[in-house]
Amino acid sequence: MQAKRPFKGAKIGVLLGGMSGEREISLKTGHAIANALRANGHAVEEIDVGKDICVQLKRKNIEVAFIALHGRWGEDGTIQGLLEILGIPYTGSGVTASAVAMDKILSKQILLHAGLPTPPFEVLTAPSATPLRPLPLVVKPALEGSTIGVSIVREPAAWQEALNTAFRHDARVLVETYVEGKEMTAAILNGTPLPLIHIEPIEGFYDFTSKYTPGRTLYHVPAPLDTVVSQQLQDMAVRAFDALGCAGCARVDIILSEKAGPTILEVNTIPGMTPTSLVPKAAAAAGIDFSGLAEAILSTASLKTGRKGGQA
Repeated sequence: MQAKRPFKGAKIGVLLGGMSGEREISLKTGHAIANALRANGHAVEEIDVGKDICVQLKRKNIEVAFIALHGRWGEDGTIQGLLEILGIPYTGSGVTASAVAMDKILSKQILLHAGLPTPPFEVLTAPSATPLRPLPLVVKPALEGSTIGVSIVREPAAWQEALNTAFRHDARVLVETYVEGKEMTAAILNGTPLPLIHIEPIEGFYDFTSKYTPGRTLYHVPAPLDTVVSQQLQDMAVRAFDALGCAGCARVDIILSEKAGPTILEVNTIPGMTPTSLVPKAAAAAGIDFSGLAEAILSTASLKTGRKGGQA
């Protein structure tokens, strides 16, 4: 794909690393993005985000921010709010959409309000002695990504450990009915769905290890589905993207159940861009190479408040 090079001549800061549990994945994502943008002729600074991020942005005269952060303080609206205050255009979703999508509980409530299916769930703020719903159940921290702290509870004996694990990461825990089916993901780029991917872990479920270890998961792209079903899932993904107010590039994770049909698990507003990541695979199936994907995402950079760019 021929790069269009928006923001030609601008100093681009690729924000990577950060302080969340997904730091190592963010470093890989950020390095890959930075290299692609440099190959396209952009002036790029890689910025490892810490508490001195304001100083770094000003000292390095960053004019546009490409957010390659995952997890808290990067994907949850906080860095987006800072960039809005500084007047630096940035990629991806704005403050509200980022915060909402990161919060698995709030995002599910919005999906339900929009008439979109998502597995039944309960919210815990303290460990419960017994499961709230029939097993199997999925236990998740409300504000983590990359399946950090996630467990599938199939036997009562595993319940307490699953809760303990989730509560180590968050004060609120989502307990969700486990839906058996094919794991699907739909990437959305600038409001347009890319080809679907069927994710097939070699063993167990699609956890942190399966996601980031080459050879642990099979990826079928485009997903071998009936055209009508593919269209249904893509339409559902776009509706979820719009319901949460997302922008730029996002990924919608869906379970396709033979009995219940498709149901949305979550929406990721800053998908990974590592060698095993899903969005680059979907883009490649649409004829967009990694360089073109990075350029397309960069082209979405803006201030979501409507102000013009440029530091204050």
